[in-house]
Amino acid sequence: MGTWIINGSVPVRGQNRLEKKHLLIEDGKIAAIRDDAAEGAPDTSGHETIDAAGKLVSAGFIDMHVHLREPGFEYKETIATGTRSAARGGYTTIACMPNTRPVIDKVETVNYVLDKAETEGIVRVLPYGCITKNQLGRELTDFSALKEAGVVGFTDDGVGVQSAQMMKDAMALAASMNMTVIAHCEDNTLVEGGAFTDGEFARKNGLKGIPNESEAIHVGRDILLAEATGVHYHVCHVSAEQSVRLIRHGKQFGIKVTSEVCPHHLLLSDEDIPGMDANWKMNPPLRTPKDVEAVIAGLEDGTIDIIVTDHAPHSEEEKARGVQMAPFGIVGFETAFPLLYTKFVRTGRWTLEFLLDRMTSKPAELFGLPWGVLEVGREADLTLVDLETEKAVDPAQFLSKGRNTPFTGWKLFGWPSLTMVAGKTVWSE
Repeated sequence: MGTWIINGSVPVRGQNRLEKKHLLIEDGKIAAIRDDAAEGAPDTSGHETIDAAGKLVSAGFIDMHVHLREPGFEYKETIATGTRSAARGGYTTIACMPNTRPVIDKVETVNYVLDKAETEGIVRVLPYGCITKNQLGRELTDFSALKEAGVVGFTDDGVGVQSAQMMKDAMALAASMNMTVIAHCEDNTLVEGGAFTDGEFARKNGLKGIPNESEAIHVGRDILLAEATGVHYHVCHVSAEQSVRLIRHGKQFGIKVTSEVCPHHLLLSDEDIPGMDANWKMNPPLRTPKDVEAVIAGLEDGTIDIIVTDHAPHSEEEKARGVQMAPFGIVGFETAFPLLYTKFVRTGRWTLEFLLDRMTSKPAELFGLPWGVLEVGREADLTLVDLETEKAVDPAQFLSKGRNTPFTGWKLFGWPSLTMVAGKTVWSE
């Protein structure tokens, strides 16, 4: 017995419109996509039926930058809670960063994450491996063994690789294996003691600011190293105008550089921060309005390739320590699509297809993944979204253990209502 998803509104590629279609799911794959106007409603007898009337039917969202915290920080998040939060946000595939404890720098830890994801997770989890042992920047990990164990790329996310020689060696090795190096770009000498960007909010409150150059210096350095080594180099959570400019320049010269941006850096600037609230503290920090416009323009012109959440849960106790002592990071799974749909698609700045592509097909294409597209024969990773119901962001309702968000109370449209992974419904409202 298969499953018919009937009466759904499916995007028509390249035409910026939705058509009523019916999808048959069998053996975990999309077996048929039936056009209602041309073929009419299907005979659903003998099949399970999901009526998607009034709902968008999209390929499942893909998030290539998340923190699941397990092993080591289970009080913040676990693979079980994190994947449920992801499913509620419409995500079917997520890639988890290696800054756990222990860090993901050995085969045993990769196996631990994959085994946990298999037994306790409900969406597909792809682990990254560390570039350097213990993320200390002193010695490369065993790239070959980590690749064989199943990592999808190499990163020391959470810290920048400070040594240019170490990063060049990593890139050369990754290039020889056709693997990607994913970089958290941060020069430590420029950020120590900072909690917010070097802008209006920091100056007004007498705080040391984190300058844009702290990010952009590593971006520029690494683009040159990527040119020298031929590696696919991917820049994490771009936030600064200078970084956008450098990535654009690198692409113009044919260097294999790609990049990502988070919803919060597209929607908020340091001038929006209401006070000394650590739920507004993230790394990289919220930049100036000029930087916000630069990253939006970078996404729109293709300089920035994909949208990620950088989902980074922390406990309420940690975030209550004050802005200097609290950790960086906010949660993102359950608000990402509604935020971007409401603020960019409903306002007419972006098409729905533009947003969906950067959350589905483009991340799949960038990392060579076989998901992210609604096609017959593909795995049935699907997200149903209610585009018309307005709801307020309520952290108390999150499935994540993390409640750390600056978006509390925002009234949004575009809430996922059902998520399916390989033909199995893993979350339903």
